[in-house]
Amino acid sequence: MAAGSGIQDLATGGSAGSLASLPGPQRAAALLLMLGEAEGAPIWQALEEEEVKKVSHAMVQLGALEAPTVEKLIIEFVTKLGNSGGISANFERTEALLLKIFPSEQVSLIMAEIKGASGKRVWASIAQVDPEILASFLRNEYPQTVAVVLSRVRADYAAKVLTILPEDFAIDVLNRMLRMETVQKEALRHIEETLRVEFVSTIAQTQRRDAHEMMADVFNAFDRQTEGRFLAALDQANRGSAKRIRELMFTFEDLLKLDPGSVQTLMRTIDNDTLCRALKGANERTRAFFMAQMSTRAAKNLTDEMQALGPVRLKEVDEAQAKMTETAKDLAEKGEIMIAKNSAEEELVY
Repeated sequence: MAAGSGIQDLATGGSAGSLASLPGPQRAAALLLMLGEAEGAPIWQALEEEEVKKVSHAMVQLGALEAPTVEKLIIEFVTKLGNSGGISANFERTEALLLKIFPSEQVSLIMAEIKGASGKRVWASIAQVDPEILASFLRNEYPQTVAVVLSRVRADYAAKVLTILPEDFAIDVLNRMLRMETVQKEALRHIEETLRVEFVSTIAQTQRRDAHEMMADVFNAFDRQTEGRFLAALDQANRGSAKRIRELMFTFEDLLKLDPGSVQTLMRTIDNDTLCRALKGANERTRAFFMAQMSTRAAKNLTDEMQALGPVRLKEVDEAQAKMTETAKDLAEKGEIMIAKNSAEEELVY
């Protein structure tokens, strides 16, 4: 799993309490359920077909997990992320490892299958990359290598890359593509391995989302009490990861970092009932911050409406504040407001 290597780690280890009896695939399934559709999609897409089937089967069998088990699972996952070091492997290292475990005939069959599957994945991955990025990479390669690469991708994609390359270089590549004969399997494998190691994996690394960011989104989705309990427990198990998640989280209190124009845009977008319930449960400083952006009459009307609401359940307050927070993030993504995520972004440059 590319973005979910920590999930793979959980599949091989145990944990204290009821988590110990939970098989690896079911742990991965539980984490993917918590991440949800949007945040979990990159991990699902990085899985092989068999892995998707295995995790899906585990998800169906998962049933209900009690809060303490979920808490331990999250803590163990983030702890493994914080403690894990980097590893590197290639075709040769994998083959050497397998030869120590399995008969050579079996290893030969496995590696032959991997060669074919790996090559297909490389070409499929390249077709998803922006032509500008591939052209930038290929302009430093030999024209013959570029000719082989472009002969293996879709014609329309190859055309886009050729139009971006320097004209003389592109013409040389075109001539080589016209004269190209069957490429030897070993030469093709070398090109595929080079692309996988030097290009596709680099692109994947740059596009990969930090797992702490995904977990921050999960924590943002918790209610206030659950969030506090999990973060407190995580502080004990892995203070570094807990700190990182706190830094990445965007909470209702972070709305106080908005500039006046952004606050007004947010309040115009939010319905009045949500604003009333959100501020009903807020502290005086937060209420004053929002009301300072209103006219005196509008602020008085809002105060009267909050009083008319009477007692409001904490759950309703949390839901209203979460809705305002999500709306603010949506507006920021659209470029309609600006969110300062850290103190450095709040500093003014004269």
